Amino acid sequence: MMLPRSVSLRLSRAKIVSCSSVCDHLQVCVQEWTCCTQEVEEKLSERSKHEFEKLVDEASEDLRNTFVSRHKRFDEFFLELLENTERSLNEMFVRTYGKPYMQNAEVFQGLFSELKRYYTGGNVNLEEMLNDFWTRLLERMFQLLNSQYLITEEYLECISKYMDQLKPFGDVPKKLKSQVTRAFIAARTFVQGLMVGREVANRVSKVSMSVACVKAVTKMLYCPSCGGLTAVKPCRSYCLNVLKGCLANQADLDPEWTHYIDAMLLVTERLEGPFNIESVMEPIDVKISEAIMNMQDKSVQLSYQVFQGCGQPKPSGMSRSARGVSDVFSARFRPYSPEELPTTAAGTSLDRLVIDIKEKLKLSKNFWSSLPEGICQEEHVAVETEEEACWNGQEVGRYVPEVLKDGLTQQVNNPEVSVDITRPDSLIRQQVMALKVMTNKLKNAYNGNDIYFQDSSDESSGSGSGSGCMESCVTEPDGSITESPVLEADRSAEHSSVALLHQASALSLILPFLTLIHHCR
Repeated sequence: MMLPRSVSLRLSRAKIVSCSSVCDHLQVCVQEWTCCTQEVEEKLSERSKHEFEKLVDEASEDLRNTFVSRHKRFDEFFLELLENTERSLNEMFVRTYGKPYMQNAEVFQGLFSELKRYYTGGNVNLEEMLNDFWTRLLERMFQLLNSQYLITEEYLECISKYMDQLKPFGDVPKKLKSQVTRAFIAARTFVQGLMVGREVANRVSKVSMSVACVKAVTKMLYCPSCGGLTAVKPCRSYCLNVLKGCLANQADLDPEWTHYIDAMLLVTERLEGPFNIESVMEPIDVKISEAIMNMQDKSVQLSYQVFQGCGQPKPSGMSRSARGVSDVFSARFRPYSPEELPTTAAGTSLDRLVIDIKEKLKLSKNFWSSLPEGICQEEHVAVETEEEACWNGQEVGRYVPEVLKDGLTQQVNNPEVSVDITRPDSLIRQQVMALKVMTNKLKNAYNGNDIYFQDSSDESSGSGSGSGCMESCVTEPDGSITESPVLEADRSAEHSSVALLHQASALSLILPFLTLIHHCR
């Protein structure tokens, strides 16, 4: 568990009112004699609500900050990696190929534009986009190598049909497609996972206290003061039962939270292994240059094969330039040396970022079920160990009842908080569904597959984001990578998360209805 930072319960238990005889009108602090009036008790209930919400908020602050800061770091790193890679390729190709490259630079600019659009949530099929890039590059190269001919659009379309048969760029396109798609799927899905974790943590940490919970917390924190026992703290086991009752729904998030964390850790293995986007993108200029050289080396044979399949094009009436294109492209490409490579503003490599987030993710396991333990161990909340001189809810003495297990169904006989176990919190159910959807995406990303999301903008929240989807529209992919079109998503973290949670909410409401129909059949 990621232990919460030290929280300070600033309670002014002393100096409430002058002590008097028992007050029958009190609802919470019913004792033989009291220092509290009904008005004071009502104020203490309000204060208890505020203090409890503050305790939960502060106890989960480290967790929320972890997801906020790491999402920002990874997002900045990936975006700057793309920008630096594009800048590196442009500089090196200008230096190596000169005018032929500059006249066709938009082909490469389009490649990086589409990669960025995919990463930021755009509706881009990576396989199709990369195929289109190589097709466009083939068309431009063929025109450069055969400038003495008039190459029409129809002729270029014919050439593209022979792309797989001709293999003008060798095996570079096939290898690069596999590497790029897997790396970008892993990177984008992981950042989306951090975003969802952040939003779930933000929502779950904003507790909604029931009347019974407010009463139990008031009794635990302030009733000793009403009895004149201003220095006595609650017994630890007593505190645990109160918080397990108040945070029962949060504890029920833990199983799905654990599945989500495990799936995130799986993807980190890919980020630091075969799907490492940094190791894929840094040499991409070298690989594309190798492909260009490969086509240049067999340009005569390639042109002959094209002429055989598409016919002899008409002469353009222009002779080849004095300095042939062959000479231009024979200039061998020299990549950056390691010391020349541009660095990102994140100031670190992907490996170091991954090592850091792995440790943080592991610490966050079982966080929600451990929340009562984390709060009750604070010195200002309860005694550190079980002892006789603590407040047990009735008097100063040992707390006898057994500490209950975690979760809503375990609170049926909670001696301190009356919990309706038949009514799970709807907000928590929404977060459970959001985590399930994200976990499924992460598992697919681990296998190098994009998940298929139907465009649900017309049937969900209307936020314009397509990053969320009801579980029913998640399909298992077939053997090919990004075979189906991927989701169209607004890059805004808030929009994406809201859509995902709206869809989860819809599913959580529909499932009971479907179950009812099934039983009625």
